[in-house]
Amino acid sequence: MNIALMMPGVVLSLSLLSAGSLLAQSKQKEADDSDQAVILVVGAEGNDEYKQQFAAWAEAWERAAADTSLTVIGLNDARSASKSQLQTAIEESAGDENLQEVWLVMIGHGTFDGKRAKFNLHGPDIQADELKRWLAPLKQRLVILNCTSSSSPFINSLSGQNRIIVTATRDGYEYNFARFGQFLAASIDDPAIDLDKDGQTSVLEAFCAASRGVDDFYQQENRLVTEHALLDDNGDSKGTPATWFDGVRATRRPKEGMPDGLLANQVFLNRRGEENSLTSEDRKTRDRLELELEQIRLQKETMDESEYLLKIEPVLIKLAELYAKKGE
Repeated sequence: MNIALMMPGVVLSLSLLSAGSLLAQSKQKEADDSDQAVILVVGAEGNDEYKQQFAAWAEAWERAAADTSLTVIGLNDARSASKSQLQTAIEESAGDENLQEVWLVMIGHGTFDGKRAKFNLHGPDIQADELKRWLAPLKQRLVILNCTSSSSPFINSLSGQNRIIVTATRDGYEYNFARFGQFLAASIDDPAIDLDKDGQTSVLEAFCAASRGVDDFYQQENRLVTEHALLDDNGDSKGTPATWFDGVRATRRPKEGMPDGLLANQVFLNRRGEENSLTSEDRKTRDRLELELEQIRLQKETMDESEYLLKIEPVLIKLAELYAKKGE
């Protein structure tokens, strides 16, 4: 994250702290990158056209997640056992003390009967409330990307603290085939969509790029848009569309609590540059300090300039010290 602040006697730039930080950008991935697990699940296709598309999306994810602990479900001969394989993969992740992040990527079709939302697997389907029970024991940060139709109710079931939930639709009644997964797979590790120029491609940036890709598709085809993706990472179970973000900052905020997007912009499938030089504990400290920054910024309108600078300066200094330490 690039942060610059200038005031009398203080000039901070977290992207240009020292020659050591430039050296850190050339380092190979550190061993603690294995603290990320990705569970990639490909559901029932329905026909050969969807089968080819889902396979292509899954291939893109396999390339992007090559440096993580990757589990692929639904593409092998035992795919009729996808549901039990998914449960096992989640249980194993819950028991792995080395993991800091667990990603669950769901590619396929979904359904909604007015009460229950399902992800259509090979064999028995998985309901949102079932998945909620399976995920309950996990203490790690969760990134759940449901790229299916009728997926929005998964936000209601799975939303919580330290969780990022993305769905391809804004309600369960958007039941037509969802193309969001195609654009998300292409965006999740694309350096070209780094909006805040911090050298990383965050979940938020990929979400916004994928949403734009969906909109462009329907516009070019002169068709009515039948899917509207949502992102929830503040635990309020509501979700925010990409149109509510200006770059990586939410332009609207809930009446209470933090807006969506802050956590999603701190999480990356592949860590590069300075991010790759941070340990898991460093990232936790960084995330906490950035949350403090955002809370101060949200209160800026209620302060005069001197009070605002007085509150924000010590947080920026701590962030600068964190990055300077890693660049030494």
